[in-house]
Amino acid sequence: MERVAFGVLGPVVAESSGGTLALKGPRHRAVLARLIVARRRVVPVAHLVEDLWTVPPPGAVGAVQTFVAALRRALEPDRPPRAPARLLVTEGPGYALRPEPDAVDAWRFEAAVGAAANLPATDALPRLEEALGLWRGPAYAEFAQEDWARSERSRLAELRLQAVERRAGTQLALGRAAEVVPDLDVHLADHPWREDAWRLLALALYRQGRQGDALGVLRRARAVLADQLGVDPGPQLRRLQADILNQEPGLDLPAEPTATAGRLWTRAAAAYDRTVSTGARARLETTVSLIRNLAVTGGGGLETAQQHRMEAITAAEEFGDPELTARVIGAYDVPAIWTRSDDPELAQRIVAAAESALTALPGHSHEAARCRLLATIALEMRGARTQRGPQAAHEAEEIARRLDDPALLAFTLNGAFMQSFIRAGLAPRRDEIGAELIGLAARHGLVTYEVLGHLIRLQARSALGDFPAADGHAAAADRLAGRHELPLAGVFTQWYGALRLAASGRLSQAEAAYRSAAARLNGAGMPGLERGILPLALLCLRLAHKTPSGLKSAEVDLRADWGPFRPWAEPFALVAAGRHTEARAALRALPEPPRDLLYEACCCLEAAVALEVGDQVVLERVYTRLLPAADELAGAGSGLVTLGPVDHYLADIATALCAPVRPTDGD
Repeated sequence: MERVAFGVLGPVVAESSGGTLALKGPRHRAVLARLIVARRRVVPVAHLVEDLWTVPPPGAVGAVQTFVAALRRALEPDRPPRAPARLLVTEGPGYALRPEPDAVDAWRFEAAVGAAANLPATDALPRLEEALGLWRGPAYAEFAQEDWARSERSRLAELRLQAVERRAGTQLALGRAAEVVPDLDVHLADHPWREDAWRLLALALYRQGRQGDALGVLRRARAVLADQLGVDPGPQLRRLQADILNQEPGLDLPAEPTATAGRLWTRAAAAYDRTVSTGARARLETTVSLIRNLAVTGGGGLETAQQHRMEAITAAEEFGDPELTARVIGAYDVPAIWTRSDDPELAQRIVAAAESALTALPGHSHEAARCRLLATIALEMRGARTQRGPQAAHEAEEIARRLDDPALLAFTLNGAFMQSFIRAGLAPRRDEIGAELIGLAARHGLVTYEVLGHLIRLQARSALGDFPAADGHAAAADRLAGRHELPLAGVFTQWYGALRLAASGRLSQAEAAYRSAAARLNGAGMPGLERGILPLALLCLRLAHKTPSGLKSAEVDLRADWGPFRPWAEPFALVAAGRHTEARAALRALPEPPRDLLYEACCCLEAAVALEVGDQVVLERVYTRLLPAADELAGAGSGLVTLGPVDHYLADIATALCAPVRPTDGD
């Protein structure tokens, strides 16, 4: 289906790659706008009738149905006759519009403003500019008088005013006071009661050396507030006036730490280039250190670091020195929390290089280098069904404990974590690893591993149903990540927030949170996490709460990007199509799920379909796999999704296995 985007920040429009779609009359547009206001939730037909007419005419319900049919033709012109709609769907007593999270300009606006709040000023400013650039006029412009649009229009308008002021504050923080003044002048002409805008304008003028103008702005603010609202300026404006009169040093823009750091970097890099020859081994090892630091900056940094990592290893191998190769491979001790590789082919190449370096190292010397190579093998062999990964993790941990090297031990514990998925039900073991990492890292200033420890415990305590403890670890990870500029941690804590909503049964809020979290994954540099995770999360959400639509094809759309989870999604689509024999065949052809954070979740997906079609062979194998995790929440160990208690699935399977075998039905 061709992608359709919707605009509500101005007149309501719908667009595809071919241009603006024709939406016919005003009531058609009103139905569309009303469904967008509902944010993917179902709007009963009765509510649509009430919203469209003050006094509904006879046949109003039929008219709404006609409007919806016309909208569907406009939004999905290529949909075959009688094929179910995918965008404007019928559910229960009404209709819902189900666009992607970034397909509505108002939703993109909110996401960009929210993301900017957690970014440094240099990164926040372009996000705010992008967000404000989406506005074409007042939100839902042609529906200003409609009760159903009023609160959403007011909410979006307030968010826009806040974004304008936040942009001004960000520009001031970057030393761009001259750009702030004209924008705030226009802003205050339309919204003279905004005290923070008056404050920012006065500060911008003062930082340009215009003290008199700044004081004049504050006098004007006092007069406007008194005349229009009958109030005096608040404490911030009064304090700013006093500070300007006293020329307080705190009003001046402090020397930018980023500018100072930038100058230092430039000078140091130039000195390094002059001093260290191009072919020196030291230059290669310094490069690896830079690549490692680049990886923890998030997004493009992680992706770029992964691209350069193998180049560095290849360059080291060209020296013919296994010790240098071992140091280059082992220096990339970037903490890893997700158990599916972002680039399996690259991981295999790194493992091969590490094994080769291990073989070439002389005797039993260079134990620290050997330890790092073994830990690297354990990390890169995540999810593999061989004994080499667990063996390498065990050997690395033994060496690190013998050497009593905290940084080395933290690295090896990360490898042990990646190899702690040999069967279901090992959340307690991972909880122990996380606890040791937190204590070790806190004692020795290993911040990235302290964050890792909190994320591991967040996952483990979620699996064990201890959400208060998991909440504490999420908060701790966010605090550390914010203080030390480690943005990728927030990706996982945001997904955890969606999981918490799902586990508490708040389905609509959880779905919105999942879609927002998935949008943040775009460009985060983690394809091993990103691919397929959103449709999987939404399927788990419905199954965990026994939503009647859980097994319907509309909820298991195989045209979506299911990534590595597609084999577990296909049986659901077959069941929904009534093709139970094929569903059984697909179930029996499934491999054992990868040994990773979603092992139990995939097992429960198999169980859900096998229970539906009465496949006792599959139920028996799933029961055996799940039994060690009887006391856990299925999937929650990922920190992302949950299918509910494993015990419930085990009980249903046990009941089904005691029941007579169902006859095979035809397709």
